[in-house]
Amino acid sequence: MRIKRRKTISLTSLVVGLILLIGQHYGLFDAAKQTAKTSQPGFYRVAKFDDGDTIVVDMNGTNETVRFIGVDTPETHDPRKAVQCFGQAASNFTKQLIGNNPVRLEADPLNTNRDRYGRLLRYIYLPDGRLVNAEIIKQGYGFAYLSFPVTKADEFRAYEKEAREAGRGLWNSCQPTQNQYGGYSSNAE
Repeated sequence: MRIKRRKTISLTSLVVGLILLIGQHYGLFDAAKQTAKTSQPGFYRVAKFDDGDTIVVDMNGTNETVRFIGVDTPETHDPRKAVQCFGQAASNFTKQLIGNNPVRLEADPLNTNRDRYGRLLRYIYLPDGRLVNAEIIKQGYGFAYLSFPVTKADEFRAYEKEAREAGRGLWNSCQPTQNQYGGYSSNAE
């Protein structure tokens, strides 16, 4: 009786293992993997890309506008300003970088929760752990925006210096001007 039971368990385990192996080989579990990836706790779906440093996320049925902490990209939608040099490229870069990935939002203990426009102020992380704010600066699609205290100020300042010295992105295509606070901004196209 015991031998028969062991054979049944072994045979069942073998069949289940084969089903899992075949299913994985033919991508039968890809949809479940994607669902798990996008429904991770603390991750939110991007509902809209406003520009290079602002997105709208779906927070459990409520759309929240989120402004990236510590980075400023050239303007594309400010009614008071002309479209700035590299503005559309920065918007496209952010959209391509995030793609359809969910994002994890993280506040900065040195910064406020919201800006004067009511937008959440957050660091934006991809599921693979990359910090979107830093990637924008590293690749030359934005400036380190350090007019307000942030814990990653030194890191962002170093990324901006590296991008500027390497002539990446807007540092190659535009003539950024330095403001009275030591930060940079892009000129109109």
